[in-house]
Amino acid sequence: MTAAAVVAPSAAAASGAPPIRQIPLQGAVNVRDIGGQRTCDGRVRYGLVYRGDALGKLTDADLTALSGLRLRQVVDYRVPLEVQSDGADRLPAGVTGVSRPVTDNGLYAQILAAIGSKDPVKQEEMLGNGKASAFMRAVYPQFVTSADNRARFGATLHDIAYGGRGALLYHCTSGKDRTGWTTYVLLRLLGVPEQAAVADYLASNTFRAAYDAKLRESLKQAGLMQNPDLLIPLQEVRTEYLSAALDQVRHDYGSLGRYATDGLGVDRRTAALLRARLVD
Repeated sequence: MTAAAVVAPSAAAASGAPPIRQIPLQGAVNVRDIGGQRTCDGRVRYGLVYRGDALGKLTDADLTALSGLRLRQVVDYRVPLEVQSDGADRLPAGVTGVSRPVTDNGLYAQILAAIGSKDPVKQEEMLGNGKASAFMRAVYPQFVTSADNRARFGATLHDIAYGGRGALLYHCTSGKDRTGWTTYVLLRLLGVPEQAAVADYLASNTFRAAYDAKLRESLKQAGLMQNPDLLIPLQEVRTEYLSAALDQVRHDYGSLGRYATDGLGVDRRTAALLRARLVD
């Protein structure tokens, strides 16, 4: 198995959760094992489910590292514009790639439009005065309300439960929103306490911080953005974003369990298989 970096982001440490196993790669910064979390009756197994950001910029060395994970399948949540812009996934030989686009409510297009304008006034109008964070709060409820999104999240959970041998990795562009929601729901279904599941969600901020700061600085140096900090609410995960999805869950389904059952198609048998496969 490939070497994993053991990292304890502050949010995870504060919750008492075990350190997170990041997979160190040159072409992606937010690939990590979801294992290690304590559940009500055990612990989530390592080496079976991974979450990540886009894999289009992986190096040959990265592919060798991923080969050590014994992946059988990689699920890509990105919409076509994201794939077109950032490139298709590079995967080790023998790994099945599945395109399963989940809408980002136009987030990626919004970012490209703002940066591409090169106009500080327009960028402020588009992203300033709380508009960027409001946009993010509007993205998350669609993880719950959109039938297509629910079908694709549900299909990934079914693949984990019924997929047989080998590990599965799912990802989006930054590995924080669509990927973060999938992981939050999965961990909660496995019996991981709320605080620990939220800490895992927030850990993306730690893993992405240096990369995102470098991107903002490069945009400023290139003259594309006078105030690249306008992007910070779009680059980060925040509890208010997760809460927007959970509020929608309560409104539409009453509970996360009912959302999983009625919205994602995770029936009792599937939920039991997930726990049997993933929890020691």
